[in-house]
Amino acid sequence: TPLFRSGSYRDLLIAVASAAGALTGLLFVALSVTPRRALVSGPPVIRQVRSAAALLAFTNALAVSLFGLVPGTHLGYPAAALGVVGLLFTAAGIRSTLASEASTREKLGQVWLIGFLLLIFGAELVAGVASVTVAHPLGWDELICNALVGSLLVGIGRAWEMIGERDTGLVAS
Repeated sequence: TPLFRSGSYRDLLIAVASAAGALTGLLFVALSVTPRRALVSGPPVIRQVRSAAALLAFTNALAVSLFGLVPGTHLGYPAAALGVVGLLFTAAGIRSTLASEASTREKLGQVWLIGFLLLIFGAELVAGVASVTVAHPLGWDELICNALVGSLLVGIGRAWEMIGERDTGLVAS
């Protein structure tokens, strides 16, 4: 039996799936009850990338966790698949942001989001592939689980920015 199926890894996957499901639901509620004009100001492309990043971060954590809990499914397969999807999304977000009419300051404000997404999805992809292909994948499942927790944290930060409460970037703090 692979390590992630026993004890704390299984418990962590259950907790991550529960949190991701709840946060995804709350994101939809927050967006549906918040008037459009009350959402954070700025260029539409920045708002769109930010909201899509929050949804993708929550969906990533939810999907990988749930697939990891399915009996007979190796955690590495959904992690690698969602890692690819996340990296493709991040590349599209970079292209959209650079092509937008946003100011240089607004574009630079997205650097942290892009950096965190690249780190999370890159680690998830590498760890997923290694977890499936390496004979003794002891540390790779732990990296996948850490990426899932990071995904939740990035999603929370982006959702907070979307509803216009506060910029959570390091520079703004």
